[in-house]
Amino acid sequence: MLSNIPQAARDTDPDLSLATDIIGNCVHCGVCLSRCPTYAVRREENDSPRGRIFLIKDMYEKGGAPDDRTVKHLDRCLTCLACEAICPSGVEYSKLIAHGREYVEEHYKRPLFQRVTRSMLVQLLPRTGLFRLALSAGRLARPARGLFSGTMRAMLDMVPTRPLPAPSKVDRPQTFPAQGTTAGTRPKRVALLNGCVQTVLDTAINEATIRLLQRHGVEVVVPRGAGCCGAPAEHMGDQDKAMPLVKANITAWLREADGPDGLDAVIINTSGCGTSVKAYGHTLRLDPQWADKAARVSAMARDITEFMVEIGLKPPVSPAGLRVVYHSACSMQHGQRIVNQPKDLLKQAGFTVLDVPEGYLCCGSAGTYNLLQPEIAGQLKDRKVRNIRSVNAQVAASGNIGCMTQLAGAVGIPFVHTVELLDWATGGPEPAALKSLGLKAE
Repeated sequence: MLSNIPQAARDTDPDLSLATDIIGNCVHCGVCLSRCPTYAVRREENDSPRGRIFLIKDMYEKGGAPDDRTVKHLDRCLTCLACEAICPSGVEYSKLIAHGREYVEEHYKRPLFQRVTRSMLVQLLPRTGLFRLALSAGRLARPARGLFSGTMRAMLDMVPTRPLPAPSKVDRPQTFPAQGTTAGTRPKRVALLNGCVQTVLDTAINEATIRLLQRHGVEVVVPRGAGCCGAPAEHMGDQDKAMPLVKANITAWLREADGPDGLDAVIINTSGCGTSVKAYGHTLRLDPQWADKAARVSAMARDITEFMVEIGLKPPVSPAGLRVVYHSACSMQHGQRIVNQPKDLLKQAGFTVLDVPEGYLCCGSAGTYNLLQPEIAGQLKDRKVRNIRSVNAQVAASGNIGCMTQLAGAVGIPFVHTVELLDWATGGPEPAALKSLGLKAE
Protein backbone atom coordinates (compact mmCIF):
# COMPACT_ATOMS: atom_id res chain seq x y z
CA MET A 1 0.00 0.00 0.00
CA LEU A 2 1.59 3.25 -1.15
CA SER A 3 1.56 6.23 1.19
CA ASN A 4 2.52 9.89 1.21
CA ILE A 5 3.50 10.13 4.85
CA PRO A 6 5.99 13.03 5.07
CA GLN A 7 9.59 11.84 5.06
CA ALA A 8 10.58 14.56 7.53
CA ALA A 9 8.13 13.16 10.07
CA ARG A 10 9.42 9.63 9.49
CA ASP A 11 13.01 10.73 9.98
CA THR A 12 12.27 12.17 13.41
CA ASP A 13 9.91 9.43 14.64
CA PRO A 14 11.19 5.82 14.45
CA ASP A 15 7.76 4.48 15.44
CA LEU A 16 6.11 6.38 12.58
CA SER A 17 8.80 5.09 10.23
CA LEU A 18 8.05 1.52 11.29
CA ALA A 19 4.31 2.13 10.91
CA THR A 20 4.89 3.43 7.38
CA ASP A 21 6.85 0.31 6.48
CA ILE A 22 4.06 -1.87 7.86
CA ILE A 23 1.48 0.02 5.79
CA GLY A 24 3.68 -0.54 2.73
CA ASN A 25 3.58 -4.30 3.26
CA CYS A 26 -0.21 -4.46 2.85
CA VAL A 27 -1.14 -5.55 -0.70
CA HIS A 28 -4.93 -5.03 -0.33
CA CYS A 29 -5.59 -8.77 -0.83
CA GLY A 30 -8.46 -8.92 1.66
CA VAL A 31 -7.59 -12.30 3.16
CA CYS A 32 -7.86 -10.65 6.58
CA LEU A 33 -11.54 -9.87 6.07
CA SER A 34 -12.41 -13.56 6.38
CA ARG A 35 -11.07 -13.64 9.94
CA CYS A 36 -12.02 -10.20 11.27
CA PRO A 37 -14.74 -10.32 13.96
CA THR A 38 -15.95 -6.75 13.48
CA TYR A 39 -16.19 -7.24 9.73
CA ALA A 40 -18.07 -10.49 10.34
CA VAL A 41 -20.80 -8.73 12.31
CA ARG A 42 -20.86 -5.32 10.57
CA ARG A 43 -19.81 -6.02 6.95
CA GLU A 44 -18.28 -2.56 6.64
CA GLU A 45 -14.87 -2.03 5.02
CA ASN A 46 -13.74 0.49 7.64
CA ASP A 47 -14.42 -2.13 10.32
CA SER A 48 -11.92 -4.50 8.71
CA PRO A 49 -8.12 -4.58 9.08
CA ARG A 50 -7.66 -3.42 5.49
CA GLY A 51 -10.03 -0.52 6.05
CA ARG A 52 -8.33 0.47 9.29
CA ILE A 53 -4.92 0.42 7.62
CA PHE A 54 -6.28 2.88 5.05
CA LEU A 55 -7.66 5.07 7.84
CA ILE A 56 -4.35 5.05 9.73
CA LYS A 57 -2.44 5.86 6.56
CA ASP A 58 -4.78 8.77 5.83
CA MET A 59 -4.48 9.98 9.44
CA TYR A 60 -0.67 10.04 9.22
CA GLU A 61 -0.68 11.73 5.81
CA LYS A 62 -2.97 14.53 6.94
CA GLY A 63 -1.31 15.02 10.32
CA GLY A 64 -2.96 16.84 13.18
CA ALA A 65 -6.10 15.66 14.93
CA PRO A 66 -7.87 12.63 13.41
CA ASP A 67 -11.56 12.95 12.59
CA ASP A 68 -14.36 11.31 14.57
CA ARG A 69 -14.91 8.68 11.88
CA THR A 70 -11.33 7.45 12.04
CA VAL A 71 -11.33 7.25 15.82
CA LYS A 72 -14.65 5.38 15.83
CA HIS A 73 -13.38 2.63 13.55
CA LEU A 74 -10.01 2.30 15.28
CA ASP A 75 -11.80 2.04 18.62
CA ARG A 76 -13.93 -0.76 17.22
CA CYS A 77 -10.87 -2.95 16.59
CA LEU A 78 -10.66 -5.75 19.18
CA THR A 79 -6.91 -6.20 18.61
CA CYS A 80 -7.66 -9.92 18.36
CA LEU A 81 -4.85 -10.25 15.76
CA ALA A 82 -6.65 -12.91 13.73
CA CYS A 83 -5.77 -10.78 10.71
CA GLU A 84 -2.06 -10.81 11.53
CA ALA A 85 -2.05 -14.57 12.04
CA ILE A 86 -3.50 -15.24 8.59
CA CYS A 87 -1.91 -12.40 6.56
CA PRO A 88 0.12 -13.86 3.64
CA SER A 89 2.21 -10.67 3.43
CA GLY A 90 3.25 -10.67 7.07
CA VAL A 91 1.69 -7.30 7.89
CA GLU A 92 2.42 -6.58 11.58
CA TYR A 93 -1.00 -5.14 12.27
CA SER A 94 -0.55 -5.31 16.05
CA LYS A 95 2.29 -2.79 15.95
CA LEU A 96 0.44 -0.55 13.52
CA ILE A 97 -2.81 -0.38 15.49
CA ALA A 98 -0.86 0.20 18.71
CA HIS A 99 0.95 3.19 17.20
CA GLY A 100 -2.27 4.44 15.62
CA ARG A 101 -3.96 4.44 19.01
CA GLU A 102 -1.05 6.26 20.60
CA TYR A 103 -1.39 8.89 17.87
CA VAL A 104 -5.12 9.21 18.55
CA GLU A 105 -4.60 9.69 22.29
CA GLU A 106 -1.94 12.32 21.64
CA HIS A 107 -3.87 14.35 19.05
CA TYR A 108 -7.59 13.75 19.60
CA LYS A 109 -9.78 15.15 22.36
CA ARG A 110 -12.41 12.59 23.27
CA PRO A 111 -15.86 13.50 24.62
CA LEU A 112 -15.90 13.98 28.39
CA PHE A 113 -17.71 10.71 29.19
CA GLN A 114 -15.20 8.70 27.15
CA ARG A 115 -12.27 10.43 28.84
CA VAL A 116 -13.68 9.77 32.31
CA THR A 117 -14.57 6.14 31.57
CA ARG A 118 -11.24 5.26 30.00
CA SER A 119 -9.29 7.00 32.74
CA MET A 120 -11.32 5.20 35.40
CA LEU A 121 -10.58 1.78 33.87
CA VAL A 122 -6.87 2.53 33.54
CA GLN A 123 -6.73 3.61 37.17
CA LEU A 124 -8.92 0.84 38.63
CA LEU A 125 -7.80 -2.38 36.99
CA PRO A 126 -4.14 -2.40 38.12
CA ARG A 127 -5.09 -1.50 41.70
CA THR A 128 -6.66 -4.62 43.14
CA GLY A 129 -7.93 -2.94 46.30
CA LEU A 130 -9.76 -0.23 44.38
CA PHE A 131 -10.99 -2.75 41.82
CA ARG A 132 -12.41 -4.97 44.55
CA LEU A 133 -14.10 -1.95 46.16
CA ALA A 134 -15.58 -0.87 42.81
CA LEU A 135 -16.99 -4.35 42.19
CA SER A 136 -18.52 -4.43 45.66
CA ALA A 137 -20.22 -1.11 44.96
CA GLY A 138 -21.28 -2.42 41.56
CA ARG A 139 -23.02 -5.39 43.18
CA LEU A 140 -25.20 -2.95 45.11
CA ALA A 141 -26.05 -1.01 41.94
CA ARG A 142 -26.49 -4.05 39.69
CA PRO A 143 -30.24 -4.52 40.35
CA ALA A 144 -30.80 -1.06 38.84
CA ARG A 145 -28.76 -1.74 35.70
CA GLY A 146 -31.92 -1.60 33.57
CA LEU A 147 -31.91 2.16 34.10
CA PHE A 148 -28.62 2.46 32.23
CA SER A 149 -27.42 1.81 28.70
CA GLY A 150 -24.16 1.56 26.79
CA THR A 151 -20.94 1.40 28.77
CA MET A 152 -22.57 1.93 32.17
CA ARG A 153 -24.98 -0.95 31.55
CA ALA A 154 -22.12 -3.14 30.29
CA MET A 155 -20.08 -2.44 33.42
CA LEU A 156 -22.95 -3.40 35.72
CA ASP A 157 -23.70 -6.50 33.65
CA MET A 158 -20.10 -7.66 34.10
CA VAL A 159 -20.18 -7.33 37.90
CA PRO A 160 -20.20 -10.87 39.36
CA THR A 161 -23.48 -11.87 40.99
CA ARG A 162 -21.71 -14.17 43.45
CA PRO A 163 -19.59 -12.79 46.30
CA LEU A 164 -15.98 -12.14 45.36
CA PRO A 165 -13.45 -14.66 46.67
CA ALA A 166 -11.35 -13.50 49.59
CA PRO A 167 -7.83 -12.35 48.67
CA SER A 168 -5.61 -15.40 48.33
CA LYS A 169 -2.47 -15.80 50.41
CA VAL A 170 -0.62 -17.12 47.36
CA ASP A 171 -0.76 -13.71 45.70
CA ARG A 172 1.51 -12.16 48.34
CA PRO A 173 5.24 -11.93 47.52
CA GLN A 174 6.78 -15.26 48.57
CA THR A 175 8.48 -18.42 47.35
CA PHE A 176 6.83 -21.82 46.97
CA PRO A 177 9.30 -24.73 47.13
CA ALA A 178 9.49 -27.44 44.50
CA GLN A 179 8.19 -30.87 45.45
CA GLY A 180 9.70 -34.26 44.72
CA THR A 181 13.13 -33.05 43.64
CA THR A 182 16.35 -34.96 44.26
CA ALA A 183 18.55 -33.63 47.05
CA GLY A 184 21.52 -31.68 45.75
CA THR A 185 19.95 -30.86 42.39
CA ARG A 186 18.71 -27.40 41.46
CA PRO A 187 14.99 -27.40 40.65
CA LYS A 188 13.65 -25.24 37.88
CA ARG A 189 12.69 -21.84 39.26
CA VAL A 190 10.08 -19.53 37.79
CA ALA A 191 8.42 -16.22 38.59
CA LEU A 192 4.64 -16.14 38.40
CA LEU A 193 2.84 -13.05 37.14
CA ASN A 194 -0.16 -13.17 39.45
CA GLY A 195 -1.81 -10.27 37.64
CA CYS A 196 -4.42 -7.75 38.74
CA VAL A 197 -7.96 -8.59 37.62
CA GLN A 198 -7.45 -12.33 38.11
CA THR A 199 -6.41 -11.94 41.75
CA VAL A 200 -9.79 -10.34 42.44
CA LEU A 201 -12.18 -12.30 40.21
CA ASP A 202 -10.81 -15.86 40.43
CA THR A 203 -8.10 -16.65 42.98
CA ALA A 204 -8.32 -20.38 42.20
CA ILE A 205 -6.35 -19.91 38.97
CA ASN A 206 -3.10 -18.81 40.59
CA GLU A 207 -3.53 -21.37 43.35
CA ALA A 208 -3.90 -24.17 40.80
CA THR A 209 -0.94 -22.88 38.80
CA ILE A 210 1.35 -22.91 41.83
CA ARG A 211 0.25 -26.39 42.91
CA LEU A 212 0.74 -27.75 39.39
CA LEU A 213 4.24 -26.30 39.09
CA GLN A 214 5.31 -27.43 42.57
CA ARG A 215 4.05 -30.95 41.87
CA HIS A 216 6.22 -31.00 38.75
CA GLY A 217 9.38 -30.09 40.64
CA VAL A 218 9.36 -26.35 39.98
CA GLU A 219 10.05 -23.63 42.54
CA VAL A 220 7.68 -20.69 42.16
CA VAL A 221 8.36 -17.14 43.29
CA VAL A 222 5.83 -14.31 43.40
CA PRO A 223 8.24 -11.36 43.30
CA ARG A 224 7.89 -8.18 45.28
CA GLY A 225 7.04 -5.23 43.05
CA ALA A 226 5.46 -7.11 40.13
CA GLY A 227 1.83 -6.52 39.22
CA CYS A 228 -0.34 -5.44 36.30
CA CYS A 229 1.34 -6.09 32.94
CA GLY A 230 0.27 -2.68 31.60
CA ALA A 231 -2.04 -4.02 28.89
CA PRO A 232 -5.22 -2.09 29.83
CA ALA A 233 -3.49 1.26 29.48
CA GLU A 234 -1.44 0.18 26.48
CA HIS A 235 -4.49 -1.01 24.55
CA MET A 236 -6.02 2.43 25.02
CA GLY A 237 -2.90 4.09 23.65
CA ASP A 238 -1.91 5.49 27.06
CA GLN A 239 1.81 4.74 27.19
CA ASP A 240 2.36 7.20 30.03
CA LYS A 241 0.24 5.00 32.31
CA ALA A 242 1.48 1.68 30.93
CA MET A 243 5.24 2.21 31.09
CA PRO A 244 5.63 2.51 34.91
CA LEU A 245 3.83 -0.83 35.26
CA VAL A 246 5.95 -2.45 32.56
CA LYS A 247 9.19 -1.21 34.09
CA ALA A 248 8.16 -2.29 37.59
CA ASN A 249 7.63 -5.83 36.32
CA ILE A 250 10.94 -5.88 34.47
CA THR A 251 12.74 -4.67 37.59
CA ALA A 252 11.06 -7.26 39.82
CA TRP A 253 11.72 -10.19 37.50
CA LEU A 254 15.31 -9.30 36.69
CA ARG A 255 16.03 -8.89 40.40
CA GLU A 256 15.13 -12.57 40.72
CA ALA A 257 16.85 -13.60 37.50
CA ASP A 258 20.12 -11.94 38.52
CA GLY A 259 19.94 -13.20 42.11
CA PRO A 260 21.76 -16.26 43.44
CA ASP A 261 18.94 -18.67 42.52
CA GLY A 262 18.20 -17.30 39.04
CA LEU A 263 15.05 -17.76 36.97
CA ASP A 264 14.25 -20.22 34.21
CA ALA A 265 11.06 -18.50 33.07
CA VAL A 266 8.38 -15.94 33.81
CA ILE A 267 5.12 -17.88 33.92
CA ILE A 268 1.89 -16.21 32.83
CA ASN A 269 -1.52 -17.84 33.08
CA THR A 270 -3.59 -15.08 31.48
CA SER A 271 -2.96 -15.05 27.75
CA GLY A 272 -3.77 -11.36 27.32
CA CYS A 273 -1.01 -10.53 29.80
CA GLY A 274 1.31 -13.02 28.13
CA THR A 275 0.96 -11.33 24.76
CA SER A 276 1.78 -8.00 26.38
CA VAL A 277 4.83 -9.26 28.31
CA LYS A 278 6.22 -11.01 25.24
CA ALA A 279 6.05 -7.64 23.47
CA TYR A 280 8.02 -5.76 26.17
CA GLY A 281 11.16 -6.07 24.06
CA HIS A 282 9.51 -4.31 21.13
CA THR A 283 7.74 -1.76 23.29
CA LEU A 284 11.00 -0.55 24.87
CA ARG A 285 13.36 -1.22 21.97
CA LEU A 286 14.15 2.48 21.51
CA ASP A 287 14.87 3.15 25.20
CA PRO A 288 18.62 2.71 25.73
CA GLN A 289 18.20 2.19 29.47
CA TRP A 290 15.48 -0.46 29.19
CA ALA A 291 15.78 -2.11 25.77
CA ASP A 292 18.10 -4.97 26.77
CA LYS A 293 16.27 -5.56 30.06
CA ALA A 294 12.91 -5.70 28.32
CA ALA A 295 14.23 -8.08 25.68
CA ARG A 296 15.51 -10.43 28.41
CA VAL A 297 12.12 -10.52 30.08
CA SER A 298 10.28 -11.12 26.81
CA ALA A 299 12.60 -14.03 26.08
CA MET A 300 11.81 -15.58 29.48
CA ALA A 301 8.02 -15.19 29.22
CA ARG A 302 6.05 -18.42 28.89
CA ASP A 303 2.38 -19.25 29.01
CA ILE A 304 1.81 -21.92 31.63
CA THR A 305 0.83 -24.44 28.93
CA GLU A 306 4.00 -23.72 26.94
CA PHE A 307 6.09 -24.37 30.02
CA MET A 308 4.23 -27.54 30.96
CA VAL A 309 4.82 -28.95 27.49
CA GLU A 310 8.53 -28.16 27.87
CA ILE A 311 8.90 -29.96 31.21
CA GLY A 312 6.36 -32.71 30.56
CA LEU A 313 3.05 -33.42 32.28
CA LYS A 314 2.88 -36.21 34.84
CA PRO A 315 0.42 -39.05 34.14
CA PRO A 316 -3.10 -38.31 35.42
CA VAL A 317 -4.09 -39.71 38.79
CA SER A 318 -7.63 -38.37 39.05
CA PRO A 319 -10.58 -39.65 37.01
CA ALA A 320 -11.12 -37.69 33.86
CA GLY A 321 -12.98 -38.50 30.65
CA LEU A 322 -15.04 -35.33 30.80
CA ARG A 323 -15.89 -33.72 27.47
CA VAL A 324 -14.08 -30.38 27.55
CA VAL A 325 -14.69 -27.72 24.93
CA TYR A 326 -11.55 -25.62 24.69
CA HIS A 327 -11.99 -21.94 23.88
CA SER A 328 -8.71 -20.56 22.57
CA ALA A 329 -8.41 -16.89 23.50
CA CYS A 330 -7.34 -14.59 20.67
CA SER A 331 -4.31 -13.49 22.65
CA MET A 332 -3.34 -17.16 22.92
CA GLN A 333 -3.88 -18.44 19.38
CA HIS A 334 -3.25 -15.25 17.39
CA GLY A 335 -1.14 -13.11 19.72
CA GLN A 336 1.21 -15.83 20.97
CA ARG A 337 0.53 -18.47 18.27
CA ILE A 338 -0.12 -21.08 20.97
CA VAL A 339 -2.70 -23.38 19.43
CA ASN A 340 -2.13 -27.07 20.16
CA GLN A 341 -0.26 -27.06 23.48
CA PRO A 342 -3.27 -26.49 25.78
CA LYS A 343 -5.37 -29.07 23.95
CA ASP A 344 -2.55 -31.61 23.89
CA LEU A 345 -2.06 -31.24 27.64
CA LEU A 346 -5.77 -31.69 28.32
CA LYS A 347 -5.77 -34.84 26.19
CA GLN A 348 -2.71 -36.16 28.05
CA ALA A 349 -4.58 -35.49 31.29
CA GLY A 350 -7.38 -37.80 30.13
CA PHE A 351 -10.00 -35.32 28.94
CA THR A 352 -11.89 -35.54 25.66
CA VAL A 353 -11.17 -32.21 23.98
CA LEU A 354 -13.67 -30.57 21.63
CA ASP A 355 -13.04 -27.56 19.40
CA VAL A 356 -15.34 -24.54 19.19
CA PRO A 357 -16.80 -23.97 15.70
CA GLU A 358 -15.49 -20.68 14.27
CA GLY A 359 -12.83 -20.88 16.96
CA TYR A 360 -10.78 -18.14 15.28
CA LEU A 361 -13.45 -15.52 16.06
CA CYS A 362 -13.13 -13.36 19.17
CA CYS A 363 -15.68 -13.77 21.97
CA GLY A 364 -15.93 -9.99 22.37
CA SER A 365 -14.07 -9.68 25.66
CA ALA A 366 -10.78 -8.26 24.37
CA GLY A 367 -9.60 -6.64 27.60
CA THR A 368 -11.91 -3.70 28.25
CA TYR A 369 -13.55 -3.86 24.82
CA ASN A 370 -16.75 -5.43 26.16
CA LEU A 371 -17.16 -2.39 28.39
CA LEU A 372 -16.27 0.27 25.82
CA GLN A 373 -17.95 -1.32 22.78
CA PRO A 374 -20.81 -3.31 24.33
CA GLU A 375 -22.96 -3.63 21.19
CA ILE A 376 -20.36 -5.40 19.04
CA ALA A 377 -19.03 -7.31 22.05
CA GLY A 378 -22.54 -8.57 22.76
CA GLN A 379 -23.02 -9.78 19.19
CA LEU A 380 -19.73 -11.66 19.29
CA LYS A 381 -20.53 -13.11 22.70
CA ASP A 382 -23.87 -14.46 21.49
CA ARG A 383 -22.20 -16.04 18.46
CA LYS A 384 -19.50 -17.65 20.60
CA VAL A 385 -22.02 -18.94 23.13
CA ARG A 386 -24.07 -20.59 20.37
CA ASN A 387 -20.96 -22.28 19.02
CA ILE A 388 -19.85 -23.53 22.44
CA ARG A 389 -23.31 -24.89 23.22
CA SER A 390 -23.44 -26.69 19.86
CA VAL A 391 -20.72 -29.24 20.72
CA ASN A 392 -22.51 -30.74 23.76
CA ALA A 393 -19.56 -30.50 26.16
CA GLN A 394 -19.69 -30.98 29.91
CA VAL A 395 -17.06 -28.37 30.75
CA ALA A 396 -15.59 -25.33 28.99
CA ALA A 397 -11.96 -24.32 29.48
CA SER A 398 -9.82 -21.38 28.46
CA GLY A 399 -6.51 -19.79 29.35
CA ASN A 400 -7.69 -16.21 29.77
CA ILE A 401 -9.69 -14.67 32.62
CA GLY A 402 -11.26 -12.09 30.31
CA CYS A 403 -12.86 -14.73 28.09
CA MET A 404 -13.98 -16.69 31.12
CA THR A 405 -15.67 -13.63 32.61
CA GLN A 406 -17.32 -12.79 29.30
CA LEU A 407 -18.74 -16.26 28.65
CA ALA A 408 -19.08 -18.19 31.90
CA GLY A 409 -22.58 -17.13 32.82
CA ALA A 410 -24.03 -17.82 29.38
CA VAL A 411 -22.70 -21.17 28.14
CA GLY A 412 -24.76 -23.31 30.51
CA ILE A 413 -21.84 -25.49 31.68
CA PRO A 414 -18.98 -24.93 34.12
CA PHE A 415 -16.24 -22.69 32.71
CA VAL A 416 -12.79 -23.15 34.24
CA HIS A 417 -9.20 -22.29 33.48
CA THR A 418 -7.16 -24.92 31.65
CA VAL A 419 -4.68 -25.04 34.51
CA GLU A 420 -7.43 -25.96 36.99
CA LEU A 421 -8.18 -29.12 35.00
CA LEU A 422 -4.48 -30.00 34.68
CA ASP A 423 -4.00 -29.48 38.41
CA TRP A 424 -7.00 -31.68 39.21
CA ALA A 425 -5.93 -34.45 36.85
CA THR A 426 -2.43 -34.64 38.34
CA GLY A 427 -3.45 -34.73 41.98
CA GLY A 428 -4.96 -31.37 42.89
CA PRO A 429 -8.48 -30.63 44.13
CA GLU A 430 -11.47 -30.84 41.84
CA PRO A 431 -12.35 -27.36 40.51
CA ALA A 432 -15.15 -25.84 42.56
CA ALA A 433 -17.32 -25.24 39.50
CA LEU A 434 -17.35 -28.96 38.71
CA LYS A 435 -17.92 -30.00 42.30
CA SER A 436 -20.92 -27.73 42.74
CA LEU A 437 -22.70 -29.29 39.76
CA GLY A 438 -21.81 -32.86 40.70
CA LEU A 439 -20.43 -33.80 37.29
CA LYS A 440 -19.26 -37.38 36.94
CA ALA A 441 -16.42 -38.50 34.72
CA GLU A 442 -17.35 -40.95 31.98
